[in-house]
Amino acid sequence: MSSYQVLIFDWDGTLADSIGRIVESIHIAAHGCGLSRLDDAAVKGIIGLALPEAIGVLYPDHVDDALIQEFRHRYSEHYLALEAQPSPLYPGVAESLSRFREAGYLLAVATGKGRRGLDRVLSGQGLERFFDITRCADETASKPDPLMIRQILAHCGVPPAQALMVGDSVFDLQMAHRAGVDSVAVAYGAQPVEVLQRCEPRAAINHFSELGTWLRSVAGSEVNDYVG
Repeated sequence: MSSYQVLIFDWDGTLADSIGRIVESIHIAAHGCGLSRLDDAAVKGIIGLALPEAIGVLYPDHVDDALIQEFRHRYSEHYLALEAQPSPLYPGVAESLSRFREAGYLLAVATGKGRRGLDRVLSGQGLERFFDITRCADETASKPDPLMIRQILAHCGVPPAQALMVGDSVFDLQMAHRAGVDSVAVAYGAQPVEVLQRCEPRAAINHFSELGTWLRSVAGSEVNDYVG
């Protein structure tokens, strides 16, 4: 295994191919609340934040508690309908997670999703077995606050230098930086890789399975039989 002991993953846009459903649900909620329709790029730019923070960024002149509650209700109602068939994992994710477990890594999720939503997906797809700990925005602080990562590290008993954050948004990478944790950007999710590169991740990958190859490259031959 490499010098990293804990691999921390964002969910939407990193492990799960759910960005299209999130964008559609934001548009539907905005329409139902009488708000203007923003372009898809703007909506993708807030994916990773907790929903109240995302609403505040998208519609800063309209935010109040009543609007946030109505928006959350409309968003959740539509997203849950879409998720009757859960968003699929990206190609190579399930296989790679199994290999990471075999190699001895501790695995974690740090997500802007709510706890109910994440638990529903994990149980529905039988994915709980992969992860030692998961943290959600509605039970801690929203990204890019580093609290989620700090809680994961405390649970695992691992210092920041031995953890790696993998995500598709600037909020993931900023959170990692603030926690003193290295990061890897994924180029297939919500935000363009050229935007992610400004956060100075250690690497950027175009396919999830490339993460194993990269870990092998930083670790040397000790993980050749397990990862990649």
